[in-house]
Amino acid sequence: MHTEASDSIVYSDEKVSRPATLRLVRETNEKPQLSSREIEVLLAWFDADSKEAAAARLYISAATVSTHVTRIRVKYAACGRPAKTKSSLFARAVQDGYTRLEDW
Repeated sequence: MHTEASDSIVYSDEKVSRPATLRLVRETNEKPQLSSREIEVLLAWFDADSKEAAAARLYISAATVSTHVTRIRVKYAACGRPAKTKSSLFARAVQDGYTRLEDW
């Protein structure tokens, strides 16, 4: 993640405006608020070998899975809790109660 001209945040290839990012979380280090669809996509991706496999299960494109995952990562980064890998994102999801180790 890096900033450009202080009015946007770039994470991966997706640019998100700073005001939009700030609305995603209320203060640093809190749990990001993921939508029910983001959680559904995230859990399907955790359970799949690839974004393509998760997409097939959800009847969406792999690009849509990637978009959801990127937005989730932006939310975590905005909280000061970046999750750049699948395993670190899984750890964050467990920490925040979006899933449990017992479910896997």
